Amino acid sequence: MSMQARRFAVTIEAKEDSRSYVSNGQRVTVVPLTIKRRQNRKVLTPPPSSTSDATVGGFDESMIRTLGKGFHWQRQLDEGRYPHVSDLARKQKLERGWISEILRMTLLAPDIITAIVEGRQPRHVNLHALRGRIDIIPRDWNEQRRLLGFPER
Repeated sequence: MSMQARRFAVTIEAKEDSRSYVSNGQRVTVVPLTIKRRQNRKVLTPPPSSTSDATVGGFDESMIRTLGKGFHWQRQLDEGRYPHVSDLARKQKLERGWISEILRMTLLAPDIITAIVEGRQPRHVNLHALRGRIDIIPRDWNEQRRLLGFPER
């Protein structure tokens, strides 16, 4: 069989449920998904109702490092090494607002932080989203879980 005779067409449709059928002797499976650009690569995202592994964000090293910095800085403040966030910012040569954003991330529920460290957070929970939404993230852990898409405890 020549290469021209074996042409495959890929069709991407957004539907509620996946379906499979046979067309011209070939099995065709239509899967509901969305294609989004994430940095320089394309990410296939299943519909929100799906609970597949593709909905898991995976290890986000920058978010894990940033959380680590936040807990380290919070410990330094708690131990009195720096009397105020402004002193910490001056010593780190960083903006006070940025340090405050990172410190607020330490107020996330422990199971959310554990999920982030283990790479089990939902795909939409990333450093950019947390830093941009940290002012609207409630202090109540159950509300945080609901807002960020984690199961309630």
